[in-house]
Amino acid sequence: MGDTNGQVVAGGNGEGNRLDQLNSPSDVLIDKETDSLIICDWLNRRVVRWYRRSGTTQGEILIDNISCWGLAMDDQRYLYISDRDKHELRRYQIGDKNGTIVAGGNGKGAGLNQLNEPTYIFVDQQQTVYVSDNYNHRVMKWNKDAKEGIIVAGGQRQGDALTQLSYPQGLFVDTLGTIYVADTWNDRVMRWPKGAKQGTVIVGGNGQGEAANQFKCPHGLSFDRHGNLYVVDWGNHRVQCFSIE
Repeated sequence: MGDTNGQVVAGGNGEGNRLDQLNSPSDVLIDKETDSLIICDWLNRRVVRWYRRSGTTQGEILIDNISCWGLAMDDQRYLYISDRDKHELRRYQIGDKNGTIVAGGNGKGAGLNQLNEPTYIFVDQQQTVYVSDNYNHRVMKWNKDAKEGIIVAGGQRQGDALTQLSYPQGLFVDTLGTIYVADTWNDRVMRWPKGAKQGTVIVGGNGQGEAANQFKCPHGLSFDRHGNLYVVDWGNHRVQCFSIE
């Protein structure tokens, strides 16, 4: 906190596919057990691990040949990864290269058992998977071992009404089942209470721009333990922090 300069902890050697390089990384999580970063190295079609200990100069490949975009880890240390090309989510034990399909996997489409370019993921303590179903303009919830998902936000085609989303990305679900989603092309972050048919705009929604209450294609989002919301404001090349009531 308070640093004006960051420190490179992975990559930083230009764009490329060597083990000391990344190419358009899309998501990252911290594996506390091994004190390492697990990274979706998107355009290299691989998921890599970089240890945080000093002296680490390259990553190791955990899974390759995957169009990965979003990552999550549950309490049992299973890894969940979205594959945009295969329109599916898989759950992996660390060290397992194949994984098990937990959402989608029935080709590209808008059926309840399908996804269309899934992006970010959230997994709760019951191993329920929430996924931003990007090209279907909806957020889906897949209960553990379910054969199809439930629409929990959007799903009313692309648009900017409170019942709609436009290419949703970043996702967070609180303990009450309230969904927070980066509604990317609408330049806003929305909150959808559990079971709600429409959401409310909590930040943004003031047109595309660079003002403090505006975004340009927000992507990732996260909360800290004090309830502050952090949003990756992708098109403005910045991260914004909001105090949410």
